[in-house]
Amino acid sequence: MGTKVVAITSGKGGVGKTNIVANLAVALSRMGRRVLIFDADLGLGNLDVLLGLAPRFNIGHVLRGEKELDEIIIKGPSGIEILPAASGIEELTTLTTQQKMDLFTKMEGLNGKVDVMLIDTAAGISHNVLFFNIASHEILVVASTEPTSLIDAYALMKVLHLRYGERRFRFVVNMAENEKEGLEVYKNISAVADRYLNISIDYLGFIPFDENVPAAVRHQRPVIEMFPDSRASRGFLDLAKTIDEFPLAGPKENIQFFLPGGVGVGE
Repeated sequence: MGTKVVAITSGKGGVGKTNIVANLAVALSRMGRRVLIFDADLGLGNLDVLLGLAPRFNIGHVLRGEKELDEIIIKGPSGIEILPAASGIEELTTLTTQQKMDLFTKMEGLNGKVDVMLIDTAAGISHNVLFFNIASHEILVVASTEPTSLIDAYALMKVLHLRYGERRFRFVVNMAENEKEGLEVYKNISAVADRYLNISIDYLGFIPFDENVPAAVRHQRPVIEMFPDSRASRGFLDLAKTIDEFPLAGPKENIQFFLPGGVGVGE
């Protein structure tokens, strides 16, 4: 079996995307899946801080030819593995074509060694963000209930569709008060997309607002570990079950990780 690659992305920062990645990874690991997180916010990565980890090396060392991928991978909670990003390294915020090719080539060695690779992208529509989204098998867009979050999520999907031909997106609402509010957010963005874009947005549900989440962040632990019976933890478990049921994707029009011909990289 190959590795399933899911990009977890957002149009706006501050929606709790990295927190979702960390807890989702732990939930999938507890289901018996081998999980790797790639912190793809290459210049401002903070996944390691969120989890209380202090990696010696990061993806910058790999792209400079100083280390191999297996030399920088670190262990996280519940047995998950992490490819750490650099922090404060401006030249990594826009990968060159050669760096993208090198990354694809090096990643091939991981195919089949993990069941799921979660890519924690940066927020926004930078070249790196767009690249990691189109290179994934699935794109999971995270939004909060704030109108600005919704507008930016729509903008991200619009660019990915019009410029790169992406037609299918998964969608999750973070920090919703209840199911009704989460569904209302989805219906709003879906209505606009149906009117102006030829895309499919699949609603995967919501993660409820939960005061245990910031408490866990302060302790640099996943809420699913620190407060396993909390509302948010149950939401992460439900989301993990849904993602686990995704079939291994076939080729898209764009290049992808872990698929034949995956080293032909565009801009």
